[in-house]
Amino acid sequence: MSTRRNTLKAAAAAIAFPAITGLSQSSRPKLKIIQVGTGHPHAGGKMNVYRNAPDFEVVGVVEDNAQLRAAAEKSPVYKDLPFISLDQALNTPQLKALAIETEVKDLLDYAQKAINAGFPIHLDKPAGSDFSHYQRIVKQAEQKKLTIQMGYMYRYNPAVLLLRNFLEKGWLGDPFDVQTTMSKELNAESRKKIAFYPGGIMFELACHIIDLVVGVLGAPDKINAFPRQSLKAAPDNLIDNMLAVFEYPRATATVRSTALEVDGFARRHFAVAGTAGTCHIQPLDRPTMKVTFSKTHGKYKKGYQTIEFAPPYQRYIGDAEDFAKIIRGEKESDFSPQHDLAVQKAVLQASAQSI
Repeated sequence: MSTRRNTLKAAAAAIAFPAITGLSQSSRPKLKIIQVGTGHPHAGGKMNVYRNAPDFEVVGVVEDNAQLRAAAEKSPVYKDLPFISLDQALNTPQLKALAIETEVKDLLDYAQKAINAGFPIHLDKPAGSDFSHYQRIVKQAEQKKLTIQMGYMYRYNPAVLLLRNFLEKGWLGDPFDVQTTMSKELNAESRKKIAFYPGGIMFELACHIIDLVVGVLGAPDKINAFPRQSLKAAPDNLIDNMLAVFEYPRATATVRSTALEVDGFARRHFAVAGTAGTCHIQPLDRPTMKVTFSKTHGKYKKGYQTIEFAPPYQRYIGDAEDFAKIIRGEKESDFSPQHDLAVQKAVLQASAQSI
């Protein structure tokens, strides 16, 4: 489980990141970045963070889809930003990075072009449906010493960082059971968009928590997928209720995701049971942690206790801060290419797709 150990060690070191509390201040020259695509569900949120980040200067937006560009040009998120071609973007003087925020079906094509041109990238999730193409991109990036930062949104969640810290210190013992759920309720229009992908809701949404599972337990030996369409008389072919069981020599993990759950955000959770303690984070987006230990560890007592996190967690800020440090050569990525490949393989297997 070298992937797990490396990820835990790096993430534990990240526990003191300013990303936990908000954007850091910087007097250094800002890093020029361009967003490629506006069609990803996270595109607007990422743009807001980059525009307000002290480390970045957004110098343009690329959107080749005329309909999406027209909508983006009217959005306050992209106000006063120039819309340019990809060729213009790749030839922008002193450009330091690209954020790939296209629709999922186009992510790998644009990632390939960015890596070909020699730029580190933030690549939103999941990394497409063509695993061999993703493997080639990752290999090429490694050869060129370029970072591909994946857009899994809970990596710098303060509760997740603390969980990883507990695991690295051995306070939870050997993890043997991981249980997690990532759900929401989709309207007809949103269902139609996700139904385009054969991997269903597991592929589009649960990839975030599969990233966490692989971070804790490493790459699984086997994944058993149980895809279902549970909405009666569904107007589409969306696989909307999915379960995957991850098998390990001495552990199991269950990953659930549905597009049907009322107030699904409130029940999003990640729980790890180990031989010396159990940690339960719920909800993930505004995290509260309940943790129990078999013995006292410093300020943490034996038995159950609740840990609150303030101020409220804000998505993407930690990712942006870490990306800036990597680009400047101040640190290596906390998540290795091997980890990201293991996650993508697991995402495809958990959503009953071929590799």
